[in-house]
Amino acid sequence: MGKVAVTAAVVCTAAVCAAAVVVLRRQMKSSGEWAKAEAIFRELEDKCGTPTAKLRQVADAMAVEMHAGVASDGGSKLKMLISFVDNLPTGDEKGLFYALDLGGTNFRVMRVQLGGTIKQECEQVSIPPHFMVGSSHELFDFIAGVVAKFVAKEGEDFHLPPGRQRELGFTFSFPVRQSSLASGTLIKWTKGFFIEDAVGEDVVGELTKAMEKVGLDMRVTALINDTVGTLARGRYTDPDVVAAVILGTGTNAAYVERAQAIPKLEGDLPKSGEMVINMEWGNFRCSHLPLTEYDQSLDDESLNPGEQIFEKIISGMYLGEIVRRVLLRMAEEASFFGDSIPPKLKISFILRTPDMSAMHHDTSSDLKVVGKKLKDILEVTSSSLKMRRMVVEVCDVVASRGARLATAGIVGILKKLERGEKERSVIAVDGALFVHYTEFRNCMKSTLKELLGEAASDRVILEHSNDGSGIGAALIAASHSQYLPVEES
Repeated sequence: MGKVAVTAAVVCTAAVCAAAVVVLRRQMKSSGEWAKAEAIFRELEDKCGTPTAKLRQVADAMAVEMHAGVASDGGSKLKMLISFVDNLPTGDEKGLFYALDLGGTNFRVMRVQLGGTIKQECEQVSIPPHFMVGSSHELFDFIAGVVAKFVAKEGEDFHLPPGRQRELGFTFSFPVRQSSLASGTLIKWTKGFFIEDAVGEDVVGELTKAMEKVGLDMRVTALINDTVGTLARGRYTDPDVVAAVILGTGTNAAYVERAQAIPKLEGDLPKSGEMVINMEWGNFRCSHLPLTEYDQSLDDESLNPGEQIFEKIISGMYLGEIVRRVLLRMAEEASFFGDSIPPKLKISFILRTPDMSAMHHDTSSDLKVVGKKLKDILEVTSSSLKMRRMVVEVCDVVASRGARLATAGIVGILKKLERGEKERSVIAVDGALFVHYTEFRNCMKSTLKELLGEAASDRVILEHSNDGSGIGAALIAASHSQYLPVEES
C-alpha cells in the first residue's frame, strides 16, 4: 500500500507540475503578446508625434502653400479658390433673406429676418432617389417647387418691403468652377448623385429657370460653400473674425485676404479691398506631416489615393477608421483580443469617430463605456481593464495628432495674414468633430497656447459659429443685396 501511495503522490506531483508549466507558458505567451501590443502602441505614438518644432514647420508650410495658391492656379496643393464674396456681414443688415442648402440626400430651405436679432424658419426635405440620377431639370424643378411652397407660408414675423424681389444665398456642396458670386458650373457630382446633363452647366442658372417655371420671383444673390458661410456667420456677430474652419466629417478653411495680395485675381479690385478665399485645405500635404503605415493603407484603399491627405488625418470621417486599423494590427500580431480576430474588426469604417469619442471620454473607473463599445461594435465579448486602457490611449494619440495639426494649420493662416500678436483674431469653427469631441477641442486650445505663447494665444479665439450653410448663406445674400446701394445712399 505504501508503494501505491508513493506512486499516487508522484503522479499527482507530476500533474501539478505539468499544469504549472502550462499556466506559466500561457502567462509567458500572454506577457509576450502584451509586450508586442505595447511595442505597436509605442511605434504609433512615435510616428504620430507632433512636437512643437514639427508643428511650427507644418504652420510655415501651410503659409508657403497659401502664398503659392493665391499667386496662380495650379501653383499649390491648396486650390485657394476665389469665392467672389467681397463684402462680409457687419451686423447691421436688415430685411428678409432666404437660404437654400443642398449638400446631400436632404436639402434645407430657410428664411431669415435680420435686424438686431435673427429670426428664422427652416424646412428640411429628403430628395427622392430617382431625382438624384434623373435629369437636371427634374431635380431643380423639384427643389424649386419645395422653395415656392415654403415661400407661400411666409408668416407675419417676416417682412419683405413692397416692390422688392426676394433674395437667396445658395449653399451648394459639390465641386463647382465659380466664375462670379452668383454663377458656377458643376464639375462633377458626389454623394450618390449622378445627373449627367447637369455637369458643365451653371447650377445657379438651372435653379433660376426652375423657380421661374413655378412663378417664383427670387434672385440667387450668392453661390457659396459651407466654410465661406461659416465665416460670414461668425463675422455677423464678431468683426474680428478673420477665418473659418470646418471640422466635421470633412474639413476645410476659408479666410479674408487683402485683394491686392491675390495676384491671380483678375479685373478691378473690389471696393472693400477684401476677398474671401476658399482654401480647400483638406488637400494640404507637406513632408513634415507625421504619417503612419495606417494612414498609407487607408489612403491606398480610398476612392482618391494621394489626395486630401490633411483631411484623412484630421477629420471625423477618418479618425475612427485609423483607430480600427491600429487595433486590427494589434489583434493580428499580438492577439490583443484573444486567439481569434473579431470578424467585425476587419470591416472598414465600422468604428465611427463618435464611438471613438465616447471611448476617449470614458471617465468610469472600469472604463465601462469602452467595454460596451467593443462589445456592441466589434463583438468583443470580454475585455480586461488593461486592454480598455490601451484602447483609450490609441484614441488619444490619434485624436491629439489631428487636433494639433488642425491648430498648426490655423497658425499657418495667421502667419499668412501677418496678424500681429496684439491684434484680436477670431477663428469661426463649426462641425461635429469640434463641437462634440471635447478632448479634440480642448487639445486644439492648449496647442494654440503652446505655439503662440500664453499672451498671444489670449488674443486668438476659436469660436463656435453654427449653421454657416443656412444662416451664413442668407447673411451673404444680405451683404451682397442688389438693394444695398439704395440703402447706403
